[in-house]
Amino acid sequence: MRLVDLHCHLDLYPDPAKAIAEAAASGVYTLTMTTTPRAWPRNRALTEATPSVRAALGLHPQLVAEHSDELTLWERYLPETRYVGEVGLDGGPQYFRSLDLQKHVFERILTVCANAGGKVLSVHSVRSVRAVLDLVEAKLPSTRGKIVLHWFTGTKAEVRRATDLGCYFSVNSAMLATEKGRSTAAAIPTDRLLTETDGPFTFLDQRPTRPADVTGVIQQLATNRSTSPEKLASIVFSNLGVLLSRSDDPLPS
Repeated sequence: MRLVDLHCHLDLYPDPAKAIAEAAASGVYTLTMTTTPRAWPRNRALTEATPSVRAALGLHPQLVAEHSDELTLWERYLPETRYVGEVGLDGGPQYFRSLDLQKHVFERILTVCANAGGKVLSVHSVRSVRAVLDLVEAKLPSTRGKIVLHWFTGTKAEVRRATDLGCYFSVNSAMLATEKGRSTAAAIPTDRLLTETDGPFTFLDQRPTRPADVTGVIQQLATNRSTSPEKLASIVFSNLGVLLSRSDDPLPS
């Protein structure tokens, strides 16, 4: 099976170089996030020689209060990559005070990506789905970039709205461990479905998940959708191909 982990944080493992090498050896197409622009140069260097592991340039909403001054640095680095993440909004109690600043940063990220064109963004939307979708609708037309909603916790109506805006969704095992998460995942159209681990923030057998563990997500989704893991994996990989369809950035063979 060709497998996809479209959202993880390999630079947050104890040995990032080893984690990236293991991901490359596994053959799983992996997109590893950065949480601040200052982390970008090392992540770029570690993934330059791994066609199946790409790095995304991020400014995590949970870190915006302390790192919003790095937005200019983020803009400087953007021409070096097609991939953006982790970005978005977090309206949880711990981060609510910075929500206005988060919105300012996310709006600027979307605007710059729209101007650049062709970017793929992995987006965080905890307790802020409506605000995220409002900003996406206003600032990033689907013809100018692609949004992947990571670990999406919205309602079925919000799934429909996001789908209408051209968004994709990446699903992980922790999402499928709750009834609400399974209900949300079931509402995602088959042609917008992607998989992720969000390692090291999710766990398997009391250890942080790795890209190869996405097999468990495939198995759960296949069961929930009454199909085979092989067929489900094929659908997800095909969706990735559509998402990334551009001749200058093909999928690894």
